[in-house]
Amino acid sequence: MSERTIYFDHAATTALDRRVLDTMLPYLMGEYGNPSSIYTIGRHAMQAIDHSREQVAELLHARPSEIAFVGSGTESDNLAIKGMAFASQKKGKHIITTPIEHHAVLYTCQYLERFGFSTTYLPVDEYGRVNPEDVERSITDQTTLVSVMYANNEVGTIEPIAEIGRICRARKIPFHVDAVQAGGALPIDVVELKADMLSLSSHKFYGPKGVGILYVRQGMRILPQLQGGSQERGRRAGTENVAGIVGAATALKLATEEMPQVTPHIQALRDRLIEGVLQIPRSRLTGHPTERLPNSASFAFEGVEGESILLNMDLLGVAASTGSACTSGSVDPSHVLVAMGYPSEWSHGSLRFTLGKHNTAEEVETVLEALPGIIERLRGLGI
Repeated sequence: MSERTIYFDHAATTALDRRVLDTMLPYLMGEYGNPSSIYTIGRHAMQAIDHSREQVAELLHARPSEIAFVGSGTESDNLAIKGMAFASQKKGKHIITTPIEHHAVLYTCQYLERFGFSTTYLPVDEYGRVNPEDVERSITDQTTLVSVMYANNEVGTIEPIAEIGRICRARKIPFHVDAVQAGGALPIDVVELKADMLSLSSHKFYGPKGVGILYVRQGMRILPQLQGGSQERGRRAGTENVAGIVGAATALKLATEEMPQVTPHIQALRDRLIEGVLQIPRSRLTGHPTERLPNSASFAFEGVEGESILLNMDLLGVAASTGSACTSGSVDPSHVLVAMGYPSEWSHGSLRFTLGKHNTAEEVETVLEALPGIIERLRGLGI
């Protein structure tokens, strides 16, 4: 067994950047005040939040007043979708999304269906891309929200968000973008994307877990989903996680600044990984061949279970995934691959490698050396 883990699951989470931790530490120790308190130590905490809000707004090309800090990417999706749906239900109860969304979106839409909302799940092509024309055709006079992810968390496919955004803006339909997997990996400009709401999660770009970000365009009204206080301009009750907020803003800033250097590095590793894995018989690249996240290499193998591959890789000290970390332990095939038309003999054999800035070419070669033998052995065993 390897003494050091080869970590190829950065879509699940990333390690906290030491520079991010350094900015957080003062607010975990000395500057521990409640931001709602009016005395000095409380004001210092609020000033840190205000500065973080300005940082995030500048990076997303938004106004500081349009940025809300929440507890996770899942909460950000929930607040955007439920908040808009309940605020607009007098106009209509129709939501448009896709079947390949993260469960934070899909389960939220299913929850709203209990309250009389209807959801249109748009088809995707074999690469997992939605057709913007399908979005336009699905809009009715009852539609109050469209929610489409920026990039898929399982197969890495990037969606035509700006085009969908233009359609929604022209039809005056609020548009939510789950950008959790794109955060820190792709440039995000809410003006260019024509997004009315956009969700991010700090731990996807070397920030702390337990911090989400929600952009809400000025003029958009959403109902808060937590009651108890007027924090975050009344959008999210609860004492703010000051250290986490500071860390999230720092992490997003670092990821954005370092993108020109990091992206070519991880993209080269990704391309080598794809080239090598596709030498394995009865293997396929899943997701779009070019319009995909720079760090994402996802595959399907015929006649083998993805979980069995993972267990064997883990024994060698390699951490990867079959898809979303939120569905680990599920024996069902990937809902993303099913929506993309993969038959069960392929969709059960999914494998996702997502690279990070500290991964090396040597690690990629180690994986490529081990994986073919694992696949061959598992096929021989029928698992």
